Amino acid sequence: MSDALTIEGLVKQFGGLTATDHLFLSVTKGEVHAVIGPNGAGKTTLIGQLTGEITPDAGTIRFAGRDVTGLAVHRRSMLGLARSFQITNVLADFTARANVALAVQAHQGHSFRFWRKAATDPRLIGPAEEHLATVGLADRADVTASSLSHGEQRQLELAMALATRPAMLLLDEPMAGMGPEDSARMVEILKRLKGDLTILLVEHDMDAVFALADRITVLVYGRAIATGAPEQIRNDPDVRAAYLGEETGDA
Repeated sequence: MSDALTIEGLVKQFGGLTATDHLFLSVTKGEVHAVIGPNGAGKTTLIGQLTGEITPDAGTIRFAGRDVTGLAVHRRSMLGLARSFQITNVLADFTARANVALAVQAHQGHSFRFWRKAATDPRLIGPAEEHLATVGLADRADVTASSLSHGEQRQLELAMALATRPAMLLLDEPMAGMGPEDSARMVEILKRLKGDLTILLVEHDMDAVFALADRITVLVYGRAIATGAPEQIRNDPDVRAAYLGEETGDA
């Protein structure tokens, strides 16, 4: 299968800190590719460069065969890249339905000045309700975002990302702050999306990573030290020494 995303020689420095160190990485169309690593490995910096929020110092990012290294955030979004954040990014006073309707509206290029209309426009409400159903929030459509549980807010954020009709999802710690039940629910939602979307998953929850990932790349100090299938990564002695032992408490 062809690559959805190709990263070649990516470098990002902040002062004397090298957050991304000549990184090479490819994500195959339709796969879930997890990026793991200890705190400070450069995972969120990598996501920021992929979305266009952070400008790399060197290297190339290609999405769907196109060089997007210099493209602005909204241009990448229109090409089919969608991101979810470590911290929920929803409008607290709006209902779940209205939040997703606004995301549909924004992707269609309409002005946010007409947000009042978005909450009642059937051209926006229909797709919004479909995306809410996809993430398991169909019965929570009329609840304000502030009244949703943390796990439900993460599901809502995922629905908002899906509203942009992405070809690829960039998920930055989607299980952050979740308990076991909410994490398991999110894993099941993401499993249903497998194959339909290409997903780059940054996640500390190793149970979720091994349940979802087709391939895993391990970052340490901004450099990929290993890429492979989950069992390859689990059994790689260098990976265990650098990261997995730390996570699992192994010696």
